[in-house]
Amino acid sequence: MFAPLLLIRHTHTHTKRKILNLPLLMCVVQWYTQFWGFAVMVNTDGEGGSDGGGGDPMSVDDNANAVVEMGVGVDQGKGVGPQHDIVDNDGVMEGQGAVSNSGDEMGKRGYGDEAETEEAATVHGSKEGTEELLRKVVFSEEEAYKLYCDYGHRMGFSIRKGKQSYFTGTKRIRTKDYFCSKEGLKEGEKLTDANFNDPHTRTNCKAMVRFRVNDQGEWKVIRLVSDHNHNLARPEERHLLRSARSLIAGRSSSVEAMLYGGFQTPGAACQIPLGSTSVTNNAETSKQDLLPCYSSMARTPVIGNGDLQNLVRHLKSRANEDGMFYWDVQIDRGGRMTNFFWRDGRSRIDYDCFGDVVVFDSTYRLNKHNLICAPFVGLNHHWQGTMYGCALLADESLSSFVWLFKSFLEAMGNRHPRSIFTNQDQVMSKAIEEVFPNTCHRISRWHIQKNAASRLGALNGSKAFNKLFTKCMQGCDSEAEFGETWAEMLSEFKLEDNKWLKKLYKLRQKWCGALNKHTFDGGVEYEPQCDSLSNIFNCIADKFTSLSAITVAVDKLTEDWREKEFDEDMRCSQKPPACIIKHSDILNHAAKVYTHRIYKLFETDFLDGCGATKFKELQCEGSNTYQFEMTMQGRGSRVCTVHFDMTTMQLNCSCSKFETMGLLCPHALKALSIKNVCSVPETYILKRWTKDAKKWGFNPKQYESSYRECMDDEAAYCNHVMHYAYDLVVKSQGHEELRKSLWETLESGEKELEKYLENVTQYALSYVPLERSID
Repeated sequence: MFAPLLLIRHTHTHTKRKILNLPLLMCVVQWYTQFWGFAVMVNTDGEGGSDGGGGDPMSVDDNANAVVEMGVGVDQGKGVGPQHDIVDNDGVMEGQGAVSNSGDEMGKRGYGDEAETEEAATVHGSKEGTEELLRKVVFSEEEAYKLYCDYGHRMGFSIRKGKQSYFTGTKRIRTKDYFCSKEGLKEGEKLTDANFNDPHTRTNCKAMVRFRVNDQGEWKVIRLVSDHNHNLARPEERHLLRSARSLIAGRSSSVEAMLYGGFQTPGAACQIPLGSTSVTNNAETSKQDLLPCYSSMARTPVIGNGDLQNLVRHLKSRANEDGMFYWDVQIDRGGRMTNFFWRDGRSRIDYDCFGDVVVFDSTYRLNKHNLICAPFVGLNHHWQGTMYGCALLADESLSSFVWLFKSFLEAMGNRHPRSIFTNQDQVMSKAIEEVFPNTCHRISRWHIQKNAASRLGALNGSKAFNKLFTKCMQGCDSEAEFGETWAEMLSEFKLEDNKWLKKLYKLRQKWCGALNKHTFDGGVEYEPQCDSLSNIFNCIADKFTSLSAITVAVDKLTEDWREKEFDEDMRCSQKPPACIIKHSDILNHAAKVYTHRIYKLFETDFLDGCGATKFKELQCEGSNTYQFEMTMQGRGSRVCTVHFDMTTMQLNCSCSKFETMGLLCPHALKALSIKNVCSVPETYILKRWTKDAKKWGFNPKQYESSYRECMDDEAAYCNHVMHYAYDLVVKSQGHEELRKSLWETLESGEKELEKYLENVTQYALSYVPLERSID
C-alpha cells in the first residue's frame, strides 16, 4: 500500500507569494499523519549552525512561505523509491522527478530509502582525509554536525546545515544533510573572479555529506561529495572559519546558553550546589536543574545578598571555564561586597595588543540597583570596538575608583595605557592621577557635547556656534589658534560669563586636540568611533535586572564585537583590499600589511596628499635632508611643514598625525612621493594596525625588542609564553585532530626539557670538589 508523501519546504524568501496559511497547514499535516501514517520532511532553505541564519529546522517563521509538495510515499514494508511531483509557489506542476536542494539527488532515489540498506558510503571525489568521517559512528545530530565541522576544519571550509527526513509517523530524524557554506547561489549576486573566493560569496559548491540513522540511533555517513569548486582556507587560516570558531570559542559559556536559550521553569527553586563554581564541569547537576535559577536571575528583580551570591557564582563559573578569567570584588568595613570588576582571557590578550588607548565610561547607571555599570573599551586593528573589562560600582567615591583602577592594572599585568578617555569627573581625575601617573588623561568629546546640550540651551541649535566649538576641540593646529578661536566664540555669542565654559576652559589640556598633538589616541575621538564607544550599554536598559544577568549581557555584547572582528579577520585573510591605483607600489605595500579598514584610511590620505596638495621645497643642510611646506587644496591657507631625512628615512610633519593616529599624514606621503619612495618606511608601520597585530602580541619572536625582553626578564618570559599558549589552546580546543597535534607538540617539548635537565643533573653529580676527592 502506498501512502501520499507530504513534503513541507520552509523558505525565508519573503518576496514569494504565500500559498498556505501555516496554522491550517499544520492541521493538514496532522490529519494526513493520522490517516496515512506517512513521512513528513521539513526543508529549511536558511543557513544553519554557527554559519548564520536557519536555526532549528522545525521552527516556523511567521513571515515565511510554506510550499506543499505532494507525491507517492513509501510503504513501510517496502523498499520502493517514490517519484515526486513538485509544486512551485504558484501551484504549477513542474513534473515528476527529483526533489532536490542545491544539486542534491535525495529525491531521485526516494527520500530516506537508504535507511533500509547497510551498503558502504558513496564517495564522490577525493578520499583524502575522509577516513575518520566515513568510519566514525555518532549518536546525535549535534555530534554529526561536529564531526563534519571537524572534517571541514581539516580540509579548510565552513559548514552549513541542510535538510532532513524523518522516520514514518515520527519526529525522529532518518537522514540529515550538511553542505559546504558556499553551497547554492545568493539571489541577485553575480560571480566574478574578484568575489569568487570571498568567504561570504556562494559559488554553488556541491560538497556535502549525508548521515543515515538506523534503528539503534547510530548516525553513519552514507554519501559524501568531497570536491569543492572554490579555494579552501590555508592551514594558518582555518581557525578563522566560522563553523570552526563556533566549536572553539563561540559563546562557550553554559550559563549564557541557558540564559539566552529560552528555557524557563516558572516557580522552581534554584538547584545550584553551594560548592559548585562550574556549571559545565559539574556532572551531578544537569542543565535542567540549573535553568530555573538562571532564568529567574535574568528576568526577576532580585536585590540583596541572594543576587550578590548569584553574581559570585556566575563569575566563579566563568573562571572555571576560562583559565585566564579574572575577577575581583571590594569588601567594605561591614564585610559587604560593594564593587566588582571582571574580564576574560581574550580581553587580556586584546589589551596586550591594543591597550595603548582605553575609554572608561562610568555614566551608565542601573535603574533598579542604582549601581554604575562601567566598561573599559578600546579599538582593535580593524578600528572596531573591543572590550577590556567591566565593573559594577556602588558609588563614585575616590576609594571606589582607586580600587577599580588598581584592580584593572593588576588584571592587565600592571601595563599602563598611554591615554585614557573618561567623563568630566573631578574625583575620577584624582584617582587616575594616583593610579595612572604616566597616562595622559583626556575628557571624551562625546561627554563634552552631551553636557553642552544641557548647559548651553538654544545655542546647541546654532550651526555657527557648533562650528566654532568643534574647531576648539579638534580643528585647531596650535595653542595660539585655539586661544583665538575660543575668544572669538565667547565674544560672538556673549558667553564670557558662562560658568560651565569657564570651568571647561581650565580643563582644556584634557580635551583640546591642539594641546595633545604628541599623545597617541588611535583616532578614538573621530567619527564614527566617538559614537560607537559612547553609551554602549544603552541596549541593556531595563530588560535585565539581576546583577548576574547584567554580566551576561556584557558578555553577549563582547561576543558580538568579537564576531565582527572575526569577520574582518577572515576578510583580510582571504584577499588584499582593492587599490584605487592598481599599479601604485606604495599602495600595494600598504594593502599587504594593513587591515582593510586601516588601508582605506591610508589610501584616502595618500590620494589627498598626491592629488590635492601643493608643495614648496626649501633648502636644507645636507644632501639627503629635505624640507617641504605643504598646503592642502580646499582646506584654507594652513601650511604644514615636513622634514624628511632620506638617509634614516625619518619623517616629521607639523600636523603630528602619526604621533596621534599612528598613520602617515597626506603631507608626509606627498614627501615620499616626491622623492620616489615606493614603500611605507618600516618605522611608520604601527604594528597595532596590521593584519598580524595579534601575532606580534602573542609571539615575541616577531618583534625583536620584545624577544630580547623575554630572554632577559623571567616575568616577561612567563607572561608572553602563557598568552601564546592560551591562544593556541583556544584555537585547538574544538577539534580533536588539533588537540592531538598540540598535545604531541607539548609532549615533544617536554621530552626535550627533561633530556636537557637530566644532562644538567648528571653533570652536576659527576662534578666532585677537590676537597672531597682528597678525603
